[in-house]
Amino acid sequence: MIISMFTYSDYGDRVAGILALDGAGSRLMPLACGTCSSPQAYQLLKNSSSRQLFPASRAPEAAMAGLWLYFSCLDEAHSVAQSVETADGSFWHAIMHRQEPDAGNAGYWFRRVGKHAVFPALREAALLLGYRCGTAWDPFAFIDDCEQARREPGSERELLMQRVQLAEWQLLFHHCARPDVQ
Repeated sequence: MIISMFTYSDYGDRVAGILALDGAGSRLMPLACGTCSSPQAYQLLKNSSSRQLFPASRAPEAAMAGLWLYFSCLDEAHSVAQSVETADGSFWHAIMHRQEPDAGNAGYWFRRVGKHAVFPALREAALLLGYRCGTAWDPFAFIDDCEQARREPGSERELLMQRVQLAEWQLLFHHCARPDVQ
């Protein structure tokens, strides 16, 4: 597990059951061109709505995009993220394009994100993992680093980028899926 406070059971029994099908929210996703990692999760997600899975969350559709992305179901993640016209939706959209890989399109969507609420925590998590970043999280530098790392399969650099990407996923998923406490 990358983020010590990430607990897959925090998101309800149904979501926990789905995440448990592949790593319980701790799966290292590929940097590029992943294929859906769990046919069972695919079927469960296909037959569920965001409101069913995230009835009390602050951003159920964005959380659903994150679930699809976690299982490397890029087409489905893209479809959902594209329909969420918020910084959260743009963030998931950007990650999906980074994993596609389409660095230019990922950059476009990160420009639409602006400064996201999870960036400070992501920077701290990345530093703890050994990723050198500046005084603020730079998603464009991370795109470039992922592009370089994916050309070095099996390398320490690739593993580091995957770990940072997982921290990114966990933080953004928590941000979207946590209960709305206004």
